[in-house]
Amino acid sequence: MKIITLEEHYADRAIMNANNAFNAERPPMPPEQEKAMQFLMSRAFPGEELLDFDKRLEFMDENGIDAQVLSLTSPVSDLVPADEAVKICKQANDTTKKHMEEHPGRFEGFATLPMADPQAAAKELERCVKELGFCGALLAGRYKGRFYNEKEFLPIFEKAAELDVPVYFHPAFIPMQVQDAYYKSDAYSYVVASEFASAGYGWHSEVGIQVVRLILSGIFDKLPNLKFISGHWGETIPAFLERMDSILDKGITGLKKNVSEYYKENVYITPSGILSKDQLEYTVKVMGADHVLYALDYPYVEVSDPKGFIENSSLTEEDKELIAHGNAERLLHLS
Repeated sequence: MKIITLEEHYADRAIMNANNAFNAERPPMPPEQEKAMQFLMSRAFPGEELLDFDKRLEFMDENGIDAQVLSLTSPVSDLVPADEAVKICKQANDTTKKHMEEHPGRFEGFATLPMADPQAAAKELERCVKELGFCGALLAGRYKGRFYNEKEFLPIFEKAAELDVPVYFHPAFIPMQVQDAYYKSDAYSYVVASEFASAGYGWHSEVGIQVVRLILSGIFDKLPNLKFISGHWGETIPAFLERMDSILDKGITGLKKNVSEYYKENVYITPSGILSKDQLEYTVKVMGADHVLYALDYPYVEVSDPKGFIENSSLTEEDKELIAHGNAERLLHLS
């Protein structure tokens, strides 16, 4: 069985250095926050595996992964001025293309976009798709605390719809004021609060909210051909679609369809390395096998027998093939 995975990250030292030059200007963190951040990075950051493509290919070969769709592990900082962000993103995308050329057939690319300048971001997405052969874009978190349903970001989604490529929404660290209000407590340590606010729950809630906000903004009425991808089994949203339809009905939203209709038609789901049999079966039941793709979140998540997870599932053989590679080939226009 052919396997294509979509949420697979890498890093590049030159790009990291260019971005970090501006991160150095960030005000110092409070001591407890600095301690928590160091702990999170030491536990979660896979270091050399992000940089080492020999190890990456070894992992792919050992686990039956035919192709990965590469994405830069960290978005360009919101501290980077717009003109510099455009330069860094172009450098990142050219680097992704270099890896694609060095290993034909093993890697595809999601574009990194300069969200500081949405018009330039749309132009860069067009360059990535038409000139570099990329198959979409990956957006992480928010930009300066702003969700992407705001009108200034519309050119990016218009371009994605025009090019018929999807936008993958990925988590990022949430704003500190949100973390302090919802996740910090005297009942547990700041490290626990930081884990709760990030991979433990918080940033998944943020990405789910991101997608629902875009739906409620009417983006799919404006751009019915637009496609989104949401990882981590949809960041909790599939379980709430029925509830949203009953509360956020068309009479309230003024939209042409219910939230669940847009979600099931325009959003695609991946596991992001959460290889749960129950989640797989539930997501296929809610979304249909034709809206589920495969992703391992390499190298952040350690997975065991990723090929067997699909092959040994209770799904039909047809559905297994769709999730393993067929949906990715269709949605991303892969030969």
